[in-house]
Amino acid sequence: MTDGQNALTGLRVAVLGPGGVGGLLAALLARAGAAVTCLASATTAERLRADGIRVESGQFGDFTTSVEAAERLAEPVDVLLVTVKATQLDDALERAPADVLGDALVVPLLNGVEHVDHLRRRYPQAGVVPATIRVESTRTAPGLIQHGSPFVTVDLVAVPPLEQRVRRLADALERTGVTVRVGDGEAAALWSKLNFLAPLALLTTAAQATAGEVRASRREDLVAIIGEVAAVARAEGAPADEDQVVAFFDGVPAGMRSSMQRDATAGRPLELDAIGGAVVRAATRHGIAVPVTARYVDELRERHPGS
Repeated sequence: MTDGQNALTGLRVAVLGPGGVGGLLAALLARAGAAVTCLASATTAERLRADGIRVESGQFGDFTTSVEAAERLAEPVDVLLVTVKATQLDDALERAPADVLGDALVVPLLNGVEHVDHLRRRYPQAGVVPATIRVESTRTAPGLIQHGSPFVTVDLVAVPPLEQRVRRLADALERTGVTVRVGDGEAAALWSKLNFLAPLALLTTAAQATAGEVRASRREDLVAIIGEVAAVARAEGAPADEDQVVAFFDGVPAGMRSSMQRDATAGRPLELDAIGGAVVRAATRHGIAVPVTARYVDELRERHPGS
């Protein structure tokens, strides 16, 4: 397969968790010609087989596209996109048996950093690709996706011997309209998102307030958490500049809310352990004090048992 269109047409993709992120990527890839199978519950799979996925997007337009759907992966694929919440990961992985998946690329688009090693242990034959996504996209009903941000940006890490396959996937995603950046630094890719996400998620959820309200009323804690996470990121081998993160935080829309905050409001389990807990555990490994981050993690665990 030489050109990008042929690469897309021949690409077999399974999407584990066709929610806001997974449903959007599944629809974009299917519309562009990839063979897409969504792995979901029986009810959701039945709905997707019958009605396809409907996307409402200012960037990509409003469209409906057909996809295959199943409760469990039955045939090999080239790529498995893992797009469930961290709190749902272990249960969801039962839908993608390792012996069926084989040597596919496994691309987790989850919050946090620890899931990459977990997936490598779970799928020893597969090529696990550290990745992150930046997008605001919500599943309002099975098969109905509302994409609100004027962008979808995916960062992929390509290291030998996976580089050629990762770049093929990047090319396929780019042809759907997604912005893709390919790098070779695993720690940099994962921690660059956590540098911003951890302060945003912890502060907005604890305060039940927007980013604008938090940066005004909890400024001292905001700057402290950003500095603590940056110190841990550097110890993990990732570049981190707390001044840049503070400036970025100050520049985001005042009404921005985190997905953790939305989960708390809706009474859903929080990705607290994957986001804040991961920072605290890494800090402990490196002997770095993160008192403000740890205080927020402990406070939210008390308010949301089981998170």
